[in-house]
Amino acid sequence: MIRAVESEHVSAPVLAAYSYCEAVTGQQARNFAYGIRLLPAAKRRAMSALYAFSRRVDDIGDGALPDDVKIARLEDTRALLGRVRDGAVEEDDTDPVAVALAHAARVFPIPLGGLDELIDGVLKDVRGESYETWEDLKVYCRCVAGAIGRLSLGVFGTEPGARGAERASEYADTLGLALQLTNILRDVREDAEGGRTYLPADDLAKFGCSAGFGGPTPPEGSDFAGLVHFEVRRARALFAEGYRLLPLLDRRSGACVAAMAGIYRRLLDRIEREPEAVLRGRVSLPGHEKAYVAVRGLSGLDARYVSRQTVRRRA
Repeated sequence: MIRAVESEHVSAPVLAAYSYCEAVTGQQARNFAYGIRLLPAAKRRAMSALYAFSRRVDDIGDGALPDDVKIARLEDTRALLGRVRDGAVEEDDTDPVAVALAHAARVFPIPLGGLDELIDGVLKDVRGESYETWEDLKVYCRCVAGAIGRLSLGVFGTEPGARGAERASEYADTLGLALQLTNILRDVREDAEGGRTYLPADDLAKFGCSAGFGGPTPPEGSDFAGLVHFEVRRARALFAEGYRLLPLLDRRSGACVAAMAGIYRRLLDRIEREPEAVLRGRVSLPGHEKAYVAVRGLSGLDARYVSRQTVRRRA
């Protein structure tokens, strides 16, 4: 199947649309772009199309327009997705993201409903929803990140005969949750400045952080480090479960997932070592660490480790 996809002729208008999506990805999502460069061309292009559409949705939610205008534009984007789903987007359409996504959806079994879920999640942001419990937050995370994991799996596919492949979608969803919770921890100050709080209210109350994060230091009298370490443990458990996806993928798809997830796991390590750093600015990884993670993913070390752990659990 992969060889057939790679040999398929792609017209000049579609290639131009994909090039636009790849440029958007390279400019706006360095960690994501770092991972997908490990994929063969057809899969890399399809992932760029998914990212470019998702970026459009996120940009509407994060923009400065009035909320009613944002909601209208999100619904317009949902209508565009409907056109893609119905096969109504022609190669000469003026929207390169729609052209690229429509082609990707013809080539790969992408569950486009996941993009509807993403729109639903961003609508939650626009409406200012907050989350009382982790179970509440999980619903949001599944919309904005778990769905992306499932969409990506539509591009990656699973290895023929892979044991446990029927759970691949579940693992992809869980890995998305792990990435999103890491994002929430990294961006806690930035989100607070934008009037958003994602961490569950009952967790904030438990650690004396209900006053929020409006400055470079934790709320007075709070156990901010305790809160961060609590959420880090939750994220690590999600990573451990989600990483069970790796042995189910082909080598290059597994390397892509391992690279992207590995970058976020290392971000999590940094946040755990210095919790208050997230209140002072965005925590990031230097290029040489990202390169190491990519090499490790391409070597298959992470996938082999997960396979060994799975065998031990079954034994």
